[in-house]
Amino acid sequence: MSAQEIVLQTKNVGKYFYDPEKFRVLNNISIQANKGEFLTLIGKSGSGKSTLLYLLSTMDTDYDGEIFIDDIKVTGMHQNQLAALRNEKIGFVFQFHYLLPEFSCLKNVMIPALRLGNYTRKEIEERAYKKLEMLGLKDQALKPASKLSGGQQQRVAIARALINDPKIIMGDEPTGNLDSKNTQIVFDIFKQLTREFGQTIVAVTHDNDFAEHSDRTIVMQDGVIIDQNFKVS
Repeated sequence: MSAQEIVLQTKNVGKYFYDPEKFRVLNNISIQANKGEFLTLIGKSGSGKSTLLYLLSTMDTDYDGEIFIDDIKVTGMHQNQLAALRNEKIGFVFQFHYLLPEFSCLKNVMIPALRLGNYTRKEIEERAYKKLEMLGLKDQALKPASKLSGGQQQRVAIARALINDPKIIMGDEPTGNLDSKNTQIVFDIFKQLTREFGQTIVAVTHDNDFAEHSDRTIVMQDGVIIDQNFKVS
């Protein structure tokens, strides 16, 4: 049996906040996520989980320690290198969908791929249609994003996160604004992405049911990890 492929790893990561005074918000964080793993981060408000996700996403580079994504050391990279790596290897799903309301669903999904520039516009459009079809939204493709329900908009946001076939999908409370039915839909999509496509999910959540059914849950408290293999139930 072959060893699992590690796609995300941190080594002794620490982080300070300086306002209103110096405060250590993350302390000696060492974690890893494997290919095709559905990983959730839980903890009370102020535990550091969203701060950690922000570091993992490479949006914040002010930290101690090292972060590796797809076997590439991202610590110390220049901003333009990080932006290119993010666009290729990471998809983002937030609590708020951040769609451009006046754009069609199709155009919203196409944006990251147009930015990456690996395909022609026609190829990107075809890829966007396929992602929307996978999420049950092909018939909504040409509608303005503002005309869709909240649950549908979040699925469009997931399609947008998937357009470049990223290795990792990072979620910050991805079901935080959804009812139980749409939460289940998003959860099932995430499961499909890990099982069928080998993509890795790393999601911060306050939803214990959501965390309970993920592959593994990391529990944070006061800036440290207190459990890396937690089961909610």
